[in-house]
Amino acid sequence: MPPCVIGADPKTITSLFHIMDQHPLPSPALTGFNITMTAQEKAAMAAFLDLSSDYLTGGYKRTREEYSFNDDLTFTSSLRASVPLCEENPKNATVSPCEEKPENTPVYVKMPPTCDDPTDDSLEAIAAEIASCKRCGLCKTRTNTVPGEGVTKPLVMVIGEGPGEDEDRSGRPFVGRAGQLLDRMLDSKGKIGLSRNTNCYIANTVKCRPPGNRNPQPDEISACVPFLTRQIKTLRPKIILTVGNPSTQTLLDRTEGITKLRGSLTVFRGTLMMDGDFNIPLLPTFHPSAVRREESLKAPVWEDMKTLRRKLCELDAEYAARMADIPL
Repeated sequence: MPPCVIGADPKTITSLFHIMDQHPLPSPALTGFNITMTAQEKAAMAAFLDLSSDYLTGGYKRTREEYSFNDDLTFTSSLRASVPLCEENPKNATVSPCEEKPENTPVYVKMPPTCDDPTDDSLEAIAAEIASCKRCGLCKTRTNTVPGEGVTKPLVMVIGEGPGEDEDRSGRPFVGRAGQLLDRMLDSKGKIGLSRNTNCYIANTVKCRPPGNRNPQPDEISACVPFLTRQIKTLRPKIILTVGNPSTQTLLDRTEGITKLRGSLTVFRGTLMMDGDFNIPLLPTFHPSAVRREESLKAPVWEDMKTLRRKLCELDAEYAARMADIPL
């Protein structure tokens, strides 16, 4: 099975089986066999592809529309005639390599590509897909999608849970009071020296505002995780800083709360992107909105920011040189 099929979105799967309905002999590259399929078999394959996609893009089962499939017809010469192997040749013309085939020669239909070349991906392309996304119910209540903001070669990628009211209105991440606190945390009066304007990229786990600023639901996270992982793969930050429970639990595939997970550097291995050699240090900390509510969280967040600075100094010589004369 082609690797691009695993993790395909519902539109890709529907298109795939539409082609199979039109031509009863699917490509051997897809099935490995020259066979026809019943509607029940197609439904079972679709269920398998959906399950594989959910597992590989977040681990949450996503709600999907029901597919409709037809049984393949028996392969006949009339069907073969409807899928020409080449243009008709003039009489007495040389027929090789498009020579006449025996009556029962199988005809294979070339399948269209099921995913884009990852080398062609870009933040602009991802943002455009997010803007038209209708993978979950959040599309019905959003004002604007909020893909992310920052520099294209960041030292740090900050990942929160989801847009709030101010973000939904503006289409920009972390612009409300929690966002203003995040900016102060990242800079820390020059002692950490990070900013979305110079060396950070800021995004969220889900790209549309959950109603009432509630936490995103598992199916909403699952729908958005492919966008997030593509952003990570495109940006390749030196470190990922997750703020709050949803982003931390999603990227680490953990169930413990942020109070237990914060402050410990972990390696994000890119398993959601099926890229075995993709390793990025990940540091969880409290969400700025929680810090605004709980004054006592400022001290542990400051410790986390110092951990972030020390790790960045190990990873980036230019940052280390800039921070060398600035005491913590």
